[in-house]
Amino acid sequence: MEVINTIGRRKASVARVYLSKGKGKITINKKDLVDYFPSDRLQYIVNQPLNTIEVLGDYDVNVNVYGGGVKGQAEAIRLGISRALVKVDEENKPALKAEGFMTRDSRVVERKKPGRPKARKRFQFSKR
Repeated sequence: MEVINTIGRRKASVARVYLSKGKGKITINKKDLVDYFPSDRLQYIVNQPLNTIEVLGDYDVNVNVYGGGVKGQAEAIRLGISRALVKVDEENKPALKAEGFMTRDSRVVERKKPGRPKARKRFQFSKR
């Protein structure tokens, strides 16, 4: 099996995922998963697609990710891994889609509007 290349995005984060047959090693920006995401919750998010189709130890995952915060990066990686697993075997798609891992979450930060302190907040108003 050759290396499978996919991309995952979430908020301002972009993750390039390279999936290949291996022993289950997950490397993110040349660091181990546990070093890059010390939080158990973020590690769980990254591993969700592999756990769903029960192939946790079968593939090596190499990721380059940039932009956004830690949660956005973890969810971008999850989408990239899900897309790669579907490229490996189309049979994986229904299970991953049912969990919601195949959908790009398009919610991004709303832009700041002119004449306002933030996107929707208004300056304090007083009649007197």
